[in-house]
Amino acid sequence: MKIYTVGGAVRDQLLGLPVKDRDYVVVGATPEQMLAEGFRPVGKDFPVFLHPKTQAEYALARTERKSGRGYKGFTVYAAPDVTLEDDLARRDLTINAMAEDENGELIDPYGGQEDLARRTLRHVGAAFVEDPVRILRLARFAARFDFQVAPETMALCREMVAMGEVDHLVPERVWAELAKGLMEAQPSRMFTVLRDCGALARLMPELDVLWGVPQPPKHHPEVDTGDHVMRVLDYAASQDWSLDTRFAALCHDLGKGVTPPEEWPRHIEHERRGVALVEALCERIKAPNDCRELAVLVCREHCNIHRAREMRSTTVLELLIRCDALRKPDRFKRLLDACIADARGRAGLETQVYPQAEYLLACRDAAFAVDAGAIAAATEDKAQIPEAVRLARLAALRALSHSD
Repeated sequence: MKIYTVGGAVRDQLLGLPVKDRDYVVVGATPEQMLAEGFRPVGKDFPVFLHPKTQAEYALARTERKSGRGYKGFTVYAAPDVTLEDDLARRDLTINAMAEDENGELIDPYGGQEDLARRTLRHVGAAFVEDPVRILRLARFAARFDFQVAPETMALCREMVAMGEVDHLVPERVWAELAKGLMEAQPSRMFTVLRDCGALARLMPELDVLWGVPQPPKHHPEVDTGDHVMRVLDYAASQDWSLDTRFAALCHDLGKGVTPPEEWPRHIEHERRGVALVEALCERIKAPNDCRELAVLVCREHCNIHRAREMRSTTVLELLIRCDALRKPDRFKRLLDACIADARGRAGLETQVYPQAEYLLACRDAAFAVDAGAIAAATEDKAQIPEAVRLARLAALRALSHSD
């Protein structure tokens, strides 16, 4: 029995990055031997065991053979005769196909260390085409490391898309990889790779169609809607904002892909269509509720929020109510963050002031400060309580506006 550290831990150590998790491969062992050593089995699709003391995962060396479509269409073989090189050969990228033995010696049969130096993402072998999740992982690693995709690897990804492999990805796995990629330092790189190989058009067609859609240069120096959305997303990432904020930034302009530009000044039309697209996308990729709700809010309200300083107090109060700002103040703050990203995700405008956010937060706090309980107690006709509270909040907003 021999134990090796494999995968991301070896890669990150060579890159000088912090090693968060360590994965281990065991060569020359049987499940019975692992149990005899005190390991606890946890694997469903292949033999994985937890170390009796550290609880780290140890997987028996294995090979995989394609037996069906999609992510789960594999037959796994794990036995003592599977070598370390066999196990590494099934991995996606050369930079993830390295190992280190218990003495710290590097085992690199597929040139991963050289590709790290070249800053290149390259597939290990032809078996790469057998698992469509690898396209998403490739795109995610491009976002994480700012590495280039090797031409032959991009060609394989295009072949996989043409074969329809990505159409068989389960939604939960798509979302899991997208969520990880969205949380990278420059997530736009992930979508660049997905677009280049054709996968984005299959997985997120609502987003893919935005490239080539022109925007008015008066407000958008970058002109192209797809370019703008990527800038908005990267700005949200640069502020280390939450996943739901980044996802909302990604989805905020989906309506422009199906709305003629001449209708954009009316706002409501592309917002209405955009909300329908956001909801359809979230349903298809099984986005969690917090991401779905914020994305819908941002798509529906971002143009209104941009005009907040021009609104009457009654309209501002209606906006706060629609956004449920008083009951969900933290979500309202994230909504404003996404709008800030939209305003600053434009060429040359990354540092422009955005007073709308501070103003609306002050409005939220002023409306929240109204003592609804005291108003209810003082109102004889209980049917009039909602209107009395509304008028009190409206007065608070008007006082705030006059104090500016």
